[in-house]
Amino acid sequence: QVQLVESGGGLVQAGGSLRLSCAASGRTFSTQAMGWFRQAPGKEREFVARIRWSGGITYYADTVKGRFTVSSDSAQKTVYLQMNSLKPEDTAVYYCAAAIVLYPSLSQSDYTYWGQGTQVTVSS
Repeated sequence: QVQLVESGGGLVQAGGSLRLSCAASGRTFSTQAMGWFRQAPGKEREFVARIRWSGGITYYADTVKGRFTVSSDSAQKTVYLQMNSLKPEDTAVYYCAAAIVLYPSLSQSDYTYWGQGTQVTVSS
């Protein structure tokens, strides 16, 4: 099993920044990539970004490209999501997820382990 714990959420004004962290523990050697998803009230959970442990290859949703940056510390098994130029529509619960497949798609089904989520609220 792999345990994921997110932190760093909060309330910020539009245009501001937040950095989310996701600490992985347990059988982390079984994971190949980490993803960030978010779910706004009344909406489906959507892909935000992902990063592979090996090589640090990243991929972003178009809605956050250029504003969000995903990074990782392989030694500490921690993944970060730096969010800049935040907009009210970025308000959501943000989830960290771990995939055991080497090339996870944007689908939630490719991710095996999930954190409990952290709330991000952007005021206008």
